[in-house]
Amino acid sequence: MPFDPTSLNPALDDVHHCPRCGAPDPQVDHPRSIRCGACGYLAYYNPKPVASAIPRTADGRIWLLKRGFDPGRGRWTFPGGFVDLGESVEDAAHRETREELDVAITLGPLIGIYSQPTDRVILIVYAARTDETPRTTPEATEVRAFSPDEVPWEDLAFWSTEQALRDLLDGPQGSTSPRRIA
Repeated sequence: MPFDPTSLNPALDDVHHCPRCGAPDPQVDHPRSIRCGACGYLAYYNPKPVASAIPRTADGRIWLLKRGFDPGRGRWTFPGGFVDLGESVEDAAHRETREELDVAITLGPLIGIYSQPTDRVILIVYAARTDETPRTTPEATEVRAFSPDEVPWEDLAFWSTEQALRDLLDGPQGSTSPRRIA
């Protein structure tokens, strides 16, 4: 069966053998788990955590990037990516911002946690501040600081991008006046 990018768990779409011992017909509870009666192998599949930060300038503008890769290629979002084993969510937000925008940030408060039953990820988003000017990277083909009234709402990459930006702008950290983030 070819890879189905719309499947909630493509790793289990066409499993006919245990990945550990090769025994035929393991028990698959799609999309959640696989169990092998022959060797006892058991694996659970869970949503992956994604850490993000929404960097702002001292005057309250929001740094967004145009994605260089799918999903969402060519659409606006803030930096973020998978949390690696051995790192905290906060460390991942710093790393991803450095990788995508080539800037250091100071993390502020948690804006929100976003998920849907049809998504493979759980998005954790922090407010952030940077005094540096981001640069384009392979992951960010364009970078721009938007005032809150200039956010390109119709051209955002994901439902969660829009929701997190709205939560940022509507929350206590959303003020357009400069705010100190310790």
